[in-house]
Amino acid sequence: MHKHWYCNNINAYKRRKTVEVNIGGIPMGGDNPIRVQSMTTVDTMDTEGSIEEVIRMVDSGCEYVRITAPSIKEAQNLKAIKDGIKERGYDVPLVADIHFTPNAAEVAAKLIEKVRINPGNYADKKKFDFIEYDDKAYNAELERIREKFVPLVEICKEHGTAMRIGTNHGSLSDRILSRYGDTPLGMVESALEFLRICDDMDYHNIVLSMKASNTQVMVQAYRLLVQKMEEEGLKPYPLHLGVTEAGDGEDGRVKSAVGIGTLLEDGLGDTVRVSLTEAPEAEAPVAAALINRYNQRADEAREISTSIDISPKNPFQYERRKTVEVDTFGDHNVPRVIADFSNVENIEMADLKSIGHHYLPATDKWGMSDHGADFIYTGSQPLPFMSPNGMKNIVDATSWNGDININPLFDVEEFKSTSKKHESLNFIKGDIHSIDDTFINSLKGDKTAVLWIKSDNAHAMPELRAILFKLYKSGIKIPVIIERTYQNVTSDELQLYSSTDIGGLLIDGLGDGVFLKPLQGASKEELLENISTSNRLAFGILQAARTRMTKTEYISCPSCGRTLFDLQETTAMIRKRTDHLKGLKIGIMGCIVNGPGEMADADYGYVGSGKGKITLYRGQDVVKRSVPSENAVDELIKIIDGDGNWFEPETSEA
Repeated sequence: MHKHWYCNNINAYKRRKTVEVNIGGIPMGGDNPIRVQSMTTVDTMDTEGSIEEVIRMVDSGCEYVRITAPSIKEAQNLKAIKDGIKERGYDVPLVADIHFTPNAAEVAAKLIEKVRINPGNYADKKKFDFIEYDDKAYNAELERIREKFVPLVEICKEHGTAMRIGTNHGSLSDRILSRYGDTPLGMVESALEFLRICDDMDYHNIVLSMKASNTQVMVQAYRLLVQKMEEEGLKPYPLHLGVTEAGDGEDGRVKSAVGIGTLLEDGLGDTVRVSLTEAPEAEAPVAAALINRYNQRADEAREISTSIDISPKNPFQYERRKTVEVDTFGDHNVPRVIADFSNVENIEMADLKSIGHHYLPATDKWGMSDHGADFIYTGSQPLPFMSPNGMKNIVDATSWNGDININPLFDVEEFKSTSKKHESLNFIKGDIHSIDDTFINSLKGDKTAVLWIKSDNAHAMPELRAILFKLYKSGIKIPVIIERTYQNVTSDELQLYSSTDIGGLLIDGLGDGVFLKPLQGASKEELLENISTSNRLAFGILQAARTRMTKTEYISCPSCGRTLFDLQETTAMIRKRTDHLKGLKIGIMGCIVNGPGEMADADYGYVGSGKGKITLYRGQDVVKRSVPSENAVDELIKIIDGDGNWFEPETSEA
């Protein structure tokens, strides 16, 4: 059992109580609402451009705005930006983003409301040398950090300036990597080194973050940070939540929601930044939509009926729940996607295109895309034609005629009372009330059962988790499908809420299948469109939670004033050439600040290294430097090809 202080109550929504940090008159933490922030993209030396962008961001919902200050001249120019904003009648706290340059941080701390430092590169120049540090050498390094960091803390204390100690998974120092490796614990220790110095100096105007592009690493690191602060007796400082380099479009939103939403469910987070490779004013509304879901949560949610209040699994590392294999569910199988056609009337072969199965009449064959659903649920009517290869049909048990090519879906009572069952795969749907301990124990030794769990509690994710924790505790290794249904939501909310609720379970290794109900449609065409959206979303959530990779992943940073090329354009161009390389991860970074370490996860990297110049990476190793940007994508493809990972995209036959 794992006692956890990181979460006040795993069975009820309760926000973690933190110290209050004042940032230019807009306090964070304590009893204040969760705040929204973002970061500018124009060059910090473009004063007018910066002012206009900040105003657009504030109008879109930003409560704090971060601006990069890579050197003293940019730090000094923050005053001109701040004055210009005030002249236009706006009063928004500014945050200076600092990497590598303590002197710029010291200038900025006297001029604006908050500085963000990255402990991995504030006092360390990254050499990517994996040196073995003994205790003496390690402690000497800590002394060196103290010398570099103390002046900034003194300035912040004197000027009432707040500070974010913001760890990035990808820019951990060599010292941390040598002792802790590229791990959540390494990220936490990286921040604690700096936090202990602040605590010694009685400076507490601090916010912390543990950002990563890998959602599993990010969630584990934030949880562990809260736990470690509690263990060390440090104050409960507020948290800034964010997934770095989430990308753009639906992928960026899903990935952000999987990471941020999981932590919000645990009551963690006092300010949110969604990092999209899009215009910065697109970010705040997404962050607000994630946050606003919790405004009435405590009032709307029912108490979860469970005796388990301590996690039976380790919340600080990924481990998939051990299950037996039933048909294609559980054990080593990737989580499966089940599409819902129960409300579609007169299903035709062509309708299955919405879930990735294409019927080609000319050859009388089926083709399947990367997002081909594994199962199709058709309610009371079986499919009126044979299922395509690679997909099976599920019907309600009351309509099942015993056909072994179709699988029945029972509710708990039906399953208990019937003797008519499928020989190899039976689905049993229930909630936390019907799936009680007696029923769970009755399934011991059943090699055909797959549980299908649902919840209508406003606090759905923890209620579904409570069912899975019951199974953990009982030692019953039955695979589990997670169902989520949403009433009265927009398509944007569907995207964010399902990513939180389903992703929050998958990220902890819970769940062997996903059933996401589509929104209703006024016509058959609209319903099929909504089914297509839900199907794509289910695969997107599995990818974002790192549990089933079905498409190329792009780890791309949001643009900022350090960026050396147009990120949105470049990401689109690279995506166009490479998005058929399924399962590959390609990092696209505007500058070296967050890479190549931030691409710790990426197979290949494309990083701005000077005006019109690109450095190409394989993993964390440089393969080619100073490649002219007009040839860089071709050169990247040559490297992928040379490794045997390239193939030409297929042209689809109509």
